[in-house]
Amino acid sequence: MVTYATAVAEIARLAAEYATAGYGPGHRIGLMLENRPAFFMHWLALNRIGVSVVPLNPDLRPAELDYLCGHSEIVLGIAALPHLMGLRDAGGRVGFVTIMAGDRLPCAPCPALDASPNGHSECALLYTSGTTGRPKGCVLSNEYYLRTGRWYNAIGGITALRAGKERLLTPLPMSHVNAMAFSTLAMILCGGCIIPLDRFHPRSWWDSVRKSGATIVHYLGVMPSMLLAAPASGFDRGHHVRFGFGAGVDRRHHHVFEQRFGFPLLEAWSMTETGAGGVAIAHREPRHVGTSCFGRPDPWMLVRVVDDAGGPSPPDTLGELLVRAAGPDPHAGFFTEYLNDAEATCAAWDDGWFRTGDIVRQDAEGFLLFVDRKKNVIRRSGENISAVEVESVLRRHPCVAEVAVAAAADPIREEEVLACIVPRTPIPPGQAAETAAAIVTAALDDLSYFKVPGWVAFVEALPLTASQKISRGELKAIARDLPGSPGCIDTRALKKRRA
Repeated sequence: MVTYATAVAEIARLAAEYATAGYGPGHRIGLMLENRPAFFMHWLALNRIGVSVVPLNPDLRPAELDYLCGHSEIVLGIAALPHLMGLRDAGGRVGFVTIMAGDRLPCAPCPALDASPNGHSECALLYTSGTTGRPKGCVLSNEYYLRTGRWYNAIGGITALRAGKERLLTPLPMSHVNAMAFSTLAMILCGGCIIPLDRFHPRSWWDSVRKSGATIVHYLGVMPSMLLAAPASGFDRGHHVRFGFGAGVDRRHHHVFEQRFGFPLLEAWSMTETGAGGVAIAHREPRHVGTSCFGRPDPWMLVRVVDDAGGPSPPDTLGELLVRAAGPDPHAGFFTEYLNDAEATCAAWDDGWFRTGDIVRQDAEGFLLFVDRKKNVIRRSGENISAVEVESVLRRHPCVAEVAVAAAADPIREEEVLACIVPRTPIPPGQAAETAAAIVTAALDDLSYFKVPGWVAFVEALPLTASQKISRGELKAIARDLPGSPGCIDTRALKKRRA
């Protein structure tokens, strides 16, 4: 257990060490410290002296890490000892050190800016998958983070926080905005306790909940499904959890979970780009359990649901969700920009409204129900996966002439990656499974395990538009029926973390 007093002292010590080594405003430092207490100490120490942090997912493969290190222009990487091997070279010119092993800080490679940090200063750079292949870096300010904590503390209802009494347990990674912003700042601003797990472990989940005394848990849709799969126990309600905060619970499981485990799962909606400037949660009754409802907009957030032509969608009609902050500044609480991509930043906004790319339905009473994602992104167990990024890696394999990737429905992980591959030469009879395994195994060298295909189908041709581009709509329809059909090879067993 780390007390606030202990944390303050350690943060001050680390901040002085970084400052002495020449780090300050204008620098970015990568943190590959997982959900360890050290992550919080280094993040807040660097924030104290105006350094922005770039959380690095430990599941990144060398090629992915190399891109993030170069694009973010980090000047140093701080890694936990288990991740140092293989990281020193992956970052190219960037040096990695293991502060947890007592490595000495190298001096900053370039001078810091002569500036004082403020609310608009960059606090962190978080990467989010888009539709153009490469992840985009979201520049997030100090005010962005503070606003997430203030929002959580102000919304009330079922989520009303009790100062000094809450214990929030999260298995979500600190490289995601849910854990790093909403969870952490909510607890800091109410004097609560943040309990980060290394990841979600279904078998030991309830032991962690009980032993930690958690009063709040954060979840993703895959978690309730896995927990319900375990046999019922007399200890199912032996905890102190007041509510769960998350998104994506299977509609079939929502009510069943609440009845069995005795606390509500409050479905929320937000994006890295929207932060607390555009966030909604079903935290008051009626919650419309089992409908994918994420509540009604609060006064500080404005929404529009529009059709393909940009006009308003009538109640109970599907449309794209557009959001903005209420008040004179529509960007308040949102991300600052996509790093080094002014064109994408501009395209994300439409006359002061942020285009989410999510398809929703708003009923006559104003309740918002999530339907689907318009963007070409596959969401597997909470990870956003760019189809174009996966395709670019698969094309490198000598057996692949062309490939298109789509989302296939998955009862546990929400969506799974499915690859339709046109082979360069005909595959001999009986060797399709072996070839598919070879392609997926090779892809694991350049992609995180969760990004590689869980299903592979060899096809004669891909669906194309008149301009010879992949017809994503047709591909999506094909992907619905392929898993489990003859000729579609199940490669999910190969999707494992590499040591």
